[in-house]
Amino acid sequence: MLIQHRSAMKKRLLFNDDNKTQQVKEINILTDPKKLKHILGNLSWRILSLLSKKEMYPIEIAKQLGMHEQKIYYHIRKLAKAGAITIVKEEKKKGAVAKYYKTASTAFGIEFPHGYKVVQNFVTLGTNGQLQEFFKEFISKGIFDGKIVVGSPQPHGPFKTSARDGHYAAHLALFLGQFAKMPEEFVIKLDVDVKAEKEEKNNLILVGGPGTNLLTQEINEFLPVKFVMQSSEQGFMLGGLASKKTAQIFTSDVSGLVAKIINPWDNSKRIVILAGNKAVGTKACVIALTNFWKKTLEKYQNEDTFAVVITGFDLDGDGKVDSIEVRE
Repeated sequence: MLIQHRSAMKKRLLFNDDNKTQQVKEINILTDPKKLKHILGNLSWRILSLLSKKEMYPIEIAKQLGMHEQKIYYHIRKLAKAGAITIVKEEKKKGAVAKYYKTASTAFGIEFPHGYKVVQNFVTLGTNGQLQEFFKEFISKGIFDGKIVVGSPQPHGPFKTSARDGHYAAHLALFLGQFAKMPEEFVIKLDVDVKAEKEEKNNLILVGGPGTNLLTQEINEFLPVKFVMQSSEQGFMLGGLASKKTAQIFTSDVSGLVAKIINPWDNSKRIVILAGNKAVGTKACVIALTNFWKKTLEKYQNEDTFAVVITGFDLDGDGKVDSIEVRE
């Protein structure tokens, strides 16, 4: 059983902006000045420096520092009592139990009770682990790395359709701007331009179903939930999940797909798909990933293939989709 001491500290986010990237890490703030003496001593600080890099047990620390192990144990107990280090695992070694310690945080600080200022625009959305995992291939050193692809507004493709859902990419871009800086290159591209310029080998976010976005149409065979590629009164219908024995068909105009797959043109890249049966279904998918991302990504586990079916709803009765339900 692991024993962890209650810490007289509180956690905060340490924000760093070096004019190239914006970074945050967790910092433990000391609220009891008496705990400082357990941390600021020379040997205690050397022990903390080692444990900030990797987990170690006291005898291992003693050997590395060339100190008597009893002296190390003494400081370890004080650091643990102060809440600066914690036990992360236990192992049996030569008939005894070795307790491995690690720092409770990668940074420590002292806080005085005054001096806070209200910040209007700073957001911590990008620090959420689920979002970081979902978009990790699309952000390089804090900068967006990819293309957002929308359907051409001119009649194009085998169905000669004109895309009416490309403007939804603006809402998506505002969302992404909360945790990724804008790159130098223009990232919004028409599907026909991506095809003509052979830019498929990028991280891609496809906005629009296979009727309006040529790239969505081309990757349809790789999707875990496929569009039925036939014209009907219901538009382009979604098939059931490939892992289901009995596939359910979602024919509603407000249904769509939020998915992430390996880019078939370059397996080191990823594609995120926000595609509806019709334009209103694509809007529901954009809303799902921006306004309701916690619900939408709840089951995302850093998979190479991920997909959920989304259905949009008009809760306030103004004729516009404002809420969603995750179907599969």
